[in-house]
Amino acid sequence: MEKKKISITVIRRLPKYYRKLEDLEKIKISRVSSQELSVLTGFTASQIRQDLNNFGGFGQQGYGYNVKELKDNLEKILGLKNVHNTCVVGAGNLGSAVANFKGFDDAGFKIVAIFDKSEDVIGTKIGGISVKDSADMKKTIKDKDIKIAVLTVPKENAQDVAEELVEANVKSIWNLTTADLDLKDDVIVEDVSLIDSLFTLSYFMKEKYK
Repeated sequence: MEKKKISITVIRRLPKYYRKLEDLEKIKISRVSSQELSVLTGFTASQIRQDLNNFGGFGQQGYGYNVKELKDNLEKILGLKNVHNTCVVGAGNLGSAVANFKGFDDAGFKIVAIFDKSEDVIGTKIGGISVKDSADMKKTIKDKDIKIAVLTVPKENAQDVAEELVEANVKSIWNLTTADLDLKDDVIVEDVSLIDSLFTLSYFMKEKYK
């Protein structure tokens, strides 16, 4: 049977549903309607039902959704029950902040290596992990079976480093640089531009307070 192709816009809404369900579970709420989820997430109730119907629905008419059951299903859909060995490339301020972020472990992204080329940071520890020389990157990635890399190097180095990561069999790159990476199609790249986000914030500030 051909696997159903889900829109990327739908996939990008799922984490927000998951986080709101986590919040509800923490305060002992056992069920929630699509309308209540709409208030919490900012998406319409109709959109929420359509999104979840892509994966089977999970709700019952007149009852809504079982919070724990829906959260557990989204956890499986998002692959959060899996453990992904992850490395951080670039041990500057941003890379250090990423390596120290506890949320990665909680979500199944286990940071097992940090790399940098600066002698000033090689051998120091970030989040309990010793920073390794970038020259050892390929061997370490293979030895530790690392499939995901967080890229925080300067823009001018990003493409070359990304290509090295792919050669070492990294399958996914979380790109926190401003570089547009050009890699083979079977490599998953998630671009997260802090600068673009700030520009967007600037636009809304201009519109709201002009």
